[in-house]
Amino acid sequence: MRTDATGRMLHDPKGGSFWFDAGALCLDFAHTGGEGRYAVFETLHQPDDLAAWLAVPPLAASLTVAVTAADLSAARELRQAIWVAAHERAAGEPLGAGAVAALNRFAAAPPLVPELAADGTASRWASPVRAGQALSTLAREMIGLLTGPLGGRIRQCAGDNCPLVFVDSSRPGARRWCAMERCGNRHKLRALRARRATDD
Repeated sequence: MRTDATGRMLHDPKGGSFWFDAGALCLDFAHTGGEGRYAVFETLHQPDDLAAWLAVPPLAASLTVAVTAADLSAARELRQAIWVAAHERAAGEPLGAGAVAALNRFAAAPPLVPELAADGTASRWASPVRAGQALSTLAREMIGLLTGPLGGRIRQCAGDNCPLVFVDSSRPGARRWCAMERCGNRHKLRALRARRATDD
């Protein structure tokens, strides 16, 4: 069980992939798919997809109770609430009542419970490990992020039409891009072309 590393590989349905670290696991979770025009990015198609995502570090929640269709539906609901709340905070807008209610409802459920291994040098999640507990843990993390010292550092990528959100935990608070090798480099390339066009 690790809680000190975040980030996932994101895949573009048009081709290509890149490493994106949203800076918080709950925000990584928000980027597993979406509604409307973001449905093309969906990665949680089946209950097993949710189980696989939760089992990856840093959460490393290897579920001991099978994920159900209802769990998957709940996960998508929580994901949307995190997505909406993050974008509202990034835009400097008040959080909508719907997102707040959903986050509070999921957080009210029992979370994952850490358990010390017999040797006292490692920990795991106490069994049984259910999807609902993992969702509660993610909701609690999002609430902590929104109300904590980095609550004002939730940002949307400055790239053109890039909807990805992240928490800027850099010391100067100067992070602008979802990933330098993606939107950062695209911006540099456009700026270079613009300068060359001006010079000609």
